[in-house]
Amino acid sequence: MTMKILVGLGNPGEKYKNNRHSVGYLFIDFLKSHPEFSSGSRNKFGMTLAKTDCFMNTSGLFIEKLIRNSKLVPIPQNRESRPQVGKFRNLVVVHDDLDIPFGKFKIQLGTGPKLHNGILSIEDELGTNDFWRVRIGVDNRGENKVDGETYSLQDFTNEELKQLQPIFEKVYKQLALIIK
Repeated sequence: MTMKILVGLGNPGEKYKNNRHSVGYLFIDFLKSHPEFSSGSRNKFGMTLAKTDCFMNTSGLFIEKLIRNSKLVPIPQNRESRPQVGKFRNLVVVHDDLDIPFGKFKIQLGTGPKLHNGILSIEDELGTNDFWRVRIGVDNRGENKVDGETYSLQDFTNEELKQLQPIFEKVYKQLALIIK
């Protein structure tokens, strides 16, 4: 079985625990409570679950180190000779997306939001955009448009936190079809 890595993006620390920007962390916590993933870091899917241990804008450094240590794929030290296509398809990155309304999600290979500094950092470190993304919509601003950076660093409301469980269940079911 080929090893797969699923990484949730977010910001570390109690202060950021329920931020919209940390929805990737919340999804990993959800998976760890699921029977298929509760057997530690490896599970019936042969998938390693991880949360970044750094701030969003430097997520690429964490992922590059994780891939290098897991030997998922050899990563040359020379950036110009890094693999371009097909080498990181066993990597799944879960992150927030302001281009998608709250309650919706997309699971896509090689495509993402218009601007997401965590994803840009990963693409820069890996030298490619050829990895899976679970894009969980967090935009629930309505007509009161707060700028994206401020909004993504705000906590989910209590009502939104309650709604995340069924959203995560839908994401999990679709993701399970892809990672089998």
